[in-house]
Amino acid sequence: MTYTLIIPPSIEKTLDKLPVSIRNRILSRIEYLKIVPRPPGMRKLKGEDDLFRIRIGDYRIIYTIEDMELVIIIIRIGKSNDVYRKRF
Repeated sequence: MTYTLIIPPSIEKTLDKLPVSIRNRILSRIEYLKIVPRPPGMRKLKGEDDLFRIRIGDYRIIYTIEDMELVIIIIRIGKSNDVYRKRF
């Protein structure tokens, strides 16, 4: 069973600004989430009910999983020192 990905336009703009090699690594990891929404290395964010993160080098993908609808929503993508600063 595969999940549907929702990537908001603001996240797509963020991806467009990244170097090609990093963008490709992030996109391949996002595609993998469609098959395995809780991959090895995934962590639940403390203090949040339904937010998870995965690491890709210095970058993080923050996302939520809606199992009933089989949907994954990408919330934020960024460097580890920036991605946690703003509240969701």
